[in-house]
Amino acid sequence: MKPIASPARAPDTGREFALESFLPYRLSVLSNTVSDAIARLYRDRFGLTIPEWRCMAVLGRFAPCAARDVAARTAMDKVQVSRAIAGLRKRGLALQATDAADRRRSKLALSAAGRRMHDEIVPLARAAEARLLAGLAPADRAQLGALLGKLQDSAAAL
Repeated sequence: MKPIASPARAPDTGREFALESFLPYRLSVLSNTVSDAIARLYRDRFGLTIPEWRCMAVLGRFAPCAARDVAARTAMDKVQVSRAIAGLRKRGLALQATDAADRRRSKLALSAAGRRMHDEIVPLARAAEARLLAGLAPADRAQLGALLGKLQDSAAAL
């Protein structure tokens, strides 16, 4: 897919809708482009899908946690998380145990093999992120982080 240029905003006449300059569309395309590029790293080398990697990354940092916590942290729906966790468990990369405090809930964590894979992927993901951000000055990176945080807050308030 060809990257979308940053066009000058077309005047809003009410008759036309310039999708290519609509912020939600641009963010979605950017997100998909970046995710797909980085996903090749862990798909080709480790056989993981994007949802599996996202679940693995959450478990790598926040385990033990419930599937609903994984869903909340990844902004994925429960079905996606459930399928991803099932795939990780089937491959022996994640473990599921009953929560001792509430036996109706279960807690998830990475297995030893899952932790090793996670620890091997993280430097690759960080290197890909560094290549993506290489064209931005440190001040631009800081500003991007701040702006993304503000956009996230605004979106959560909608």
